Amino acid sequence: MTEPSTSPDSRTGGQILVDALRIHGVDTAFCVPGESYLAVLDALYDAANEIRLITCRHEAGAANMAEAYGKLTGKPGVCLVARGPGACHASIGIHNASQDSTPMVVLVGQVARPDQDREAFQEIDFRRMFGSMTKWAGQVDHPQRIPEMVSRAFHIAASGRPGPVVLALPEDMLRERAEARDTGPYRALRAHPGSADMAELARILGAAERPVMVVGGGGWTPEACEQIVAFAEANDLPTCCSFRRQDIFDNSHHNYIGDLGYAPDPALVERVGAGDVVLVVGARLGEIATQHYTLFDPPEPRQTLIHVHPEASILGRVYRPRLAIQSGMPEFAAAARELKPAASAKWRDWSEAARRDYLAALTPAPYDGALDLGRVMLALRDRLPPDAIIALDAGNFSGWAMRFLIWRRPRTLLGPQSGAMGYGVPAAVAAKILYPDRVVIGFAGDGGFLMSGQELATAVHYDAAPIILVFDNAMYGTVRMHQESDHPGRTIATDLTNPDFAALAAAYGAHGEVVRRTEDFIPAFERALDSGKAAVIDLKMDPEVITTRTTLSALREQALARSRDGK
Repeated sequence: MTEPSTSPDSRTGGQILVDALRIHGVDTAFCVPGESYLAVLDALYDAANEIRLITCRHEAGAANMAEAYGKLTGKPGVCLVARGPGACHASIGIHNASQDSTPMVVLVGQVARPDQDREAFQEIDFRRMFGSMTKWAGQVDHPQRIPEMVSRAFHIAASGRPGPVVLALPEDMLRERAEARDTGPYRALRAHPGSADMAELARILGAAERPVMVVGGGGWTPEACEQIVAFAEANDLPTCCSFRRQDIFDNSHHNYIGDLGYAPDPALVERVGAGDVVLVVGARLGEIATQHYTLFDPPEPRQTLIHVHPEASILGRVYRPRLAIQSGMPEFAAAARELKPAASAKWRDWSEAARRDYLAALTPAPYDGALDLGRVMLALRDRLPPDAIIALDAGNFSGWAMRFLIWRRPRTLLGPQSGAMGYGVPAAVAAKILYPDRVVIGFAGDGGFLMSGQELATAVHYDAAPIILVFDNAMYGTVRMHQESDHPGRTIATDLTNPDFAALAAAYGAHGEVVRRTEDFIPAFERALDSGKAAVIDLKMDPEVITTRTTLSALREQALARSRDGK
């Protein structure tokens, strides 16, 4: 360990770190404070005019807010948590960022250097803990190296396939004074598509008869989204999005045909499967987008597959593409926009039929119950401005938004591809803190809401006013659905006893409403908007209505019929 500096030009490790954050353009950070990084908090006190520090009520909330910031801005979201339990709590947000390809830098207070490897209080080796979950997990042991390692963290988080980075910061290192040379700001590095690859893409597309484009993944800019839409329009390419990536492609555009999420439109699945050329841009082709790896045959798809992704290790991981292109999304979209349009007249009927299928699926089935969630979504769709931000938690209830809402602008959809419950509320709070003049709606099930609903206190503290819709069916609905499908009539561990969500909101200082009938939703929504407060609208839904396409009773009967038939 080097001797601490006594030079008048020296700074504490905490000061060096905060100066590095300013250099890399950090304007907002999310935290739960901890004694293991007090020196950083002290330095942030002096930087309060440049870096807004948002204090959250749980580290999972802080990490998910940072992840939402990364999705909304394209810049690494920054989260600060304490050692041990703090880092463990934050791990779910880190996993979200990993699966969703979201740039994020997590700074973790760590045990003092002399006490390490003794199982000191709350000690964890974060490099081992987060090694497989992040793009890089490191530890800064010398304050002189803080600028170097913070620069590395931001470059790694934002470059190639974006993702999370964790830096552990021993508390004594943060207190130590040193002279350190600052770096310049990070610059994201991304691969560019080669001219030969783009020429081959044009040749394959020109020979197609039933092409489909699938867009997804992270790293998209608003300009790249506009360019990929222009490319699709020039070539009349029917285009769908991967799971929870509908905001990449304007859903009102005539070439948009739906999303490959959970329980997608069967007509869309059939169409992608019947395509002769499938151009996948940005999506990993994971389990959900491929419908449990059935939409394409691994490892050799029957379709001609063109796969574009920023990370080389993704290309060919499960499916061997006819043409693999390593490229960032802005770089590929710009190059694709400049291609000479293919002779698309031969697939015009194919493209128009795909759009008709999508439009037909936007109409909910008739429902005679008191609260028709399909009609609620249609009313909400008509009410929301194009720049409204929708934050989705995990669960079956999210299907109502994903099927019936329409996304028209980039960076307006927040939702964890990892399927992590507890994301919707903190993501909505972060979005409203960042964009106070925009409408922000959070969707949560009753189970997921109580995993992170305490972040309403964060919203109230910072005068943020998201509106949270709680889909209240008194059960863990997704698990119940699978129980009825696999073990009909043998449900266990999924029933919930809920609080009065409207009263709970009021206790936090937020606005609360209960909606039991379809016609009461819009008036309640308007009152929530007019309140100027964070708001919770408790939607008392029929537990039978388990998805947008079926009921629990129907699933149970289908399962029993299979059992009777010996299948």
